[in-house]
Amino acid sequence: MAQAEYIHPPINPETKPFWDATKQGKFLIARCPDTGKHIWWPRRVSPFTGKTNMEYVESKGTGVIYTYSVMRRSASPYCIAYVTLDEGPTMMTNIVNVDYDSVKIGMKVKVTFKDLNENASLPLFEPA
Repeated sequence: MAQAEYIHPPINPETKPFWDATKQGKFLIARCPDTGKHIWWPRRVSPFTGKTNMEYVESKGTGVIYTYSVMRRSASPYCIAYVTLDEGPTMMTNIVNVDYDSVKIGMKVKVTFKDLNENASLPLFEPA
């Protein structure tokens, strides 16, 4: 069976702290210091206040599958999912290291990393 290929993410000054942390096995998410709310995708502007004071905090890296789809028609089957992190935001990701027939909505998952190159590792999720 062919192995999945992942595209290298764009790294810019706004997202560099996030990608640097992935190389250390840390999963960061953005937090608005004014509201205390966490958001997913690394950014510097708060969607809650419009201010440019977002901060990165280390996530527990755990959550539950909100919904998913298993793609079996490709040369390399894969599972794409929305995972709701314990901190609140929901993110799109891949579920790995699992028998796809056992994946379920509500399944507890934890972050794992796939090295892409010397600059970044991709956060993926596996059963907790």
